[in-house]
Amino acid sequence: MFNIDLQSRVPIYEQLRKGIAELIIKGVLKENDQLPSIRSLAKELGINPNTIAKAYQSLEHDGIIYSTMGRGSFVSPSNRQFIKDYILSDFDVCVNEALKTGITKGELIERIENNEVKP
Repeated sequence: MFNIDLQSRVPIYEQLRKGIAELIIKGVLKENDQLPSIRSLAKELGINPNTIAKAYQSLEHDGIIYSTMGRGSFVSPSNRQFIKDYILSDFDVCVNEALKTGITKGELIERIENNEVKP
């Protein structure tokens, strides 16, 4: 479910947080889907339960998931803004890279207009 790189300089809880966020963005985890319990995920990944708890707390703080005492943690139904912000931040990186390589704003706008989703 998640790829954790124990050799990475990125803290494990942040890798886990990003992994869960990406599953939500890709639609693998949908609104109100239950996340694995802290204990079961810690066992599956072979990491400390406190690390899982820290990732879940961070996601909950940002409104990406919610927890219910005695039931577990679930994907928040109000995470659409998070998904939009995440996608736009990646888009900004791509636009900046494109501009640095000499692609013009006009070319970018044309590409966007040609890729608009039709209703």
